Amino acid sequence: MSGAEPAESRDEELRAAVLAAPGRLRALLPGLTDEAVRAPSALPGWSRGHLLSHIEGVAHALARQAERALRGETVDMYDGGRPARDAAIEAGARRGADALRRALADALDRADAAWRAPGPGDWARPVRYRDADLRAARAAWWREAEIHTADALLGPGPADWSREFCRHTLDFLAPRAPAGTRLTLAATDGGERVTHGTGRPLTVRGRLTDLTAWYAGRTPPTAPAADSGPLPPLGPWP
Repeated sequence: MSGAEPAESRDEELRAAVLAAPGRLRALLPGLTDEAVRAPSALPGWSRGHLLSHIEGVAHALARQAERALRGETVDMYDGGRPARDAAIEAGARRGADALRRALADALDRADAAWRAPGPGDWARPVRYRDADLRAARAAWWREAEIHTADALLGPGPADWSREFCRHTLDFLAPRAPAGTRLTLAATDGGERVTHGTGRPLTVRGRLTDLTAWYAGRTPPTAPAADSGPLPPLGPWP
């Protein structure tokens, strides 16, 4: 009997993880105040209102990737491209807590419906997002929901990320390995050990969630440590 997990079973597990991810953010919405909306987020230059408006926009954008893919169509992430996206974030950030709460809840509802709809044979359908497939768009929503919920500084943080999410994110961020470095990320609280890049070997150790937060450009609760010298600068987000 094979020990390999059937692809269909794996897709259902991933779908469950993706559907659960926005729940931590949704649970925070009833307590959102105007003062909280105006406070800074973890992202430089962005208030919490900017960040939550971005989550709203990306929820709609990735949901429509799924909706159109199931109709055999592809569509850009944002009508009007990056300028329209940025303008929508700026406009959305000026809303009060009540309006932002309602809009974000609606966006999360749409995302939930969109990612429940695909069947086992749909994940390879093409999407315009990165000229990839529906599986890649679903993974993008998982990253956006988990990472930006931590960026909101409303309670949940990187320490709440699951090991499965951390492993996925470290794999996705492999291109961030510094040029000329064979970078090994070694979890001190488990068996995870991943190596990215080529060149001079360097090992960075830390809790899996801290390694993931650092590799994602966030500030972890406890900074990982390199075996020799300071932590290296990382490449751009892929």
